[in-house]
Formats: sequence, C-alpha cells, structure tokens
Amino acid sequence: MDEWTSENVLITVMTYPHPSRGYKEIVCTAGINDKGEWVRLYPIDFRHRPKGQQFKKYQWINVNLKTRAASEDKRKESREPDLHSISLIGQALSSKNQWADRRKIIDRMPHCTLEQLKSQYDVDKTSLGIVQPSKVHDLEVKRVEGEWKLQWKGLYAQLDLFGRTMLPLRKIPFKFSYIFSCADDASKRHTAMIEDWELGALWLNLYKEYGNEELAAEKVKQKYLEEICAPDKETRFFMGTVYPYNSWVVLGVFWPPRKRQLSLLEG
Repeated sequence: MDEWTSENVLITVMTYPHPSRGYKEIVCTAGINDKGEWVRLYPIDFRHRPKGQQFKKYQWINVNLKTRAASEDKRKESREPDLHSISLIGQALSSKNQWADRRKIIDRMPHCTLEQLKSQYDVDKTSLGIVQPSKVHDLEVKRVEGEWKLQWKGLYAQLDLFGRTMLPLRKIPFKFSYIFSCADDASKRHTAMIEDWELGALWLNLYKEYGNEELAAEKVKQKYLEEICAPDKETRFFMGTVYPYNSWVVLGVFWPPRKRQLSLLEG
C-alpha cells in the first residue's frame, strides 16, 4: 500500500480548466519539489478549493502526495495529491530583478530538446521537462468548437453540497500552437499546442475588451509570439505529455529578460 509523503512544490504549470466527471472541473498542475524533481499533481479541482488553498504560479505549497500506482497513468512524475492537505508557503516568487528568484530554481533544472524528451519518455516514462527552442517560427491559431459538449455542460449545472453551482469557464474557441525548432535539428519544425491557463485567461479578457473573437485571438498571438518570444527574452517551454495519448504540449512558458552581457568598457 502506497504511503502519503509531505512535499514542498513550486508550482510552475497550471493548464486551462477542463470539465471532469469525478471532480466537475480539473486543472493539470505541475511543479518542482525542493529536491529539484518534477512533480505532476493530478487531479486538482482548483476553482473548488477554498481561497486559502488557491495557489499561484511560482508559489511554493506543501501537500501530501503518493505515487499513482493504482492508476493506469504510469508517467514518472504523476502523483495523487491529498487536496485537503494543500497549504500555501509565503508569496509567489517575484518577477523583479530580471526574474532572479524564479531563475534560481528554473536555471538549474535540466533543459532538453523535444527529441531528447521524447527519447527519455521511452526509457523511463519521463513526461515533464524544459525545452529551450533555438527558434520560434510562428504561433498557429486555429478555430475549434466554441462550446463544451453537452455531457460537460450538465456537470456544471449540478448543485454541490451547499446548493451552489459553479459558473463554468468559457471554452476557448481557438487552438494556439507554437511552431519551433530545437538546436539538435534546426531544419525540423515541431508543432505543439499551448495549454497554459494564462493564455486562456488572456483571450477571455481581450474578448471582453474588444467584443470580437478573432481580434482577441490575434492579440493573444501578438503577446505569445512577439513579446514572449522576442529577441530580448530567454524563452523556454514547460512541456509535458497528454494522457493517455502521450502527445507533447506546451503547458506553460518561462520568458525572463535575456541577461545583458557587459561590454569590455563596462567591465
């Protein structure tokens, strides 16, 4: 029988919420523990958690975890969280001073090409990692179905124990995907969908501002391509697999300012 262990985890990944039969709504969440290991926390019904358990990205939390041995999910990093044990530790790490506090954690983690990550998955089911693209060619935007399936809509209509219903997040009617190359094969272009909650929230805010779906999508593209992947940013992708298909997607983006090199005159 697996035992629960208490771990400190720095949250780095939160995907856009998706309806779930067991939890009404779940968020794929991942981070790095204080031993420098990737950990996937699943499932987490984030918006159903009390406010005191609703963590932010780049915030440390303490949570009881156990390996998902009874699950078909055999990915190396997957853990089952005891949702009631979640406690927040301090404030989220600041982005000040060129993201110095965040870089202390992220910079020391292994960085791979996508092909290297895929090869590692074949060896030991590694399913989370950091990819630093050598070049981001484009951000592809494709329109998709804009409504949740009827079975998911019904979940949101159900009452909880206190007679309340959860207002559903709108389904984003676009799929956004990075097209990029890695240093091991500059001629090969990878396409990976972006699942980042921040991207979905950005589209929702822009749609509310402009009232136009296509314009909001174009503004998202400008942000995620022209700003996040600008030459003065040291852009990296937090990537992971989607169970059970094991296709690789971008779960989040790390984009600190590129460190400025001192010239001989300044040194």
